[in-house]
Amino acid sequence: MVKEKTFNPTKSRIRTIRLGSLVNLAVACRLCEDPACVAACPRDALTQEENTGIIMVDDDKCNGCGWCIEACDYGAIMLHPETKVVYVCDTCKELGKPQCVEWCPEEALDFVTADVLAQKARRTAVKKLFHEAVEKASE
Repeated sequence: MVKEKTFNPTKSRIRTIRLGSLVNLAVACRLCEDPACVAACPRDALTQEENTGIIMVDDDKCNGCGWCIEACDYGAIMLHPETKVVYVCDTCKELGKPQCVEWCPEEALDFVTADVLAQKARRTAVKKLFHEAVEKASE
């Protein structure tokens, strides 16, 4: 809505996939460490910012071939329905934070960095090991 100045789901930089009748999954750029989309672009229209991992699209170089769309394992890159140039979530970097998270009426979206995800994974692993150790000790 912010980038396109209109509410139009076909122009959104994140996608929502409905899984069953109650579950919706937000699909957005995963800020890959070695992005296949950037490597796949024959015109060097996609670049990755070194410090943030954000994928940037040079509209002047992109011809809409779609190779990056095919290369993305997460379905995070789309072809704009009007301009026929690819676009991807850039976390609204010019505004300081993702506006989808800011404006979601259900507060269903959250922006999580790789560091936070790694910390959550470590906590989960430690909890699992602790529970396994307790179970083994009680046998």
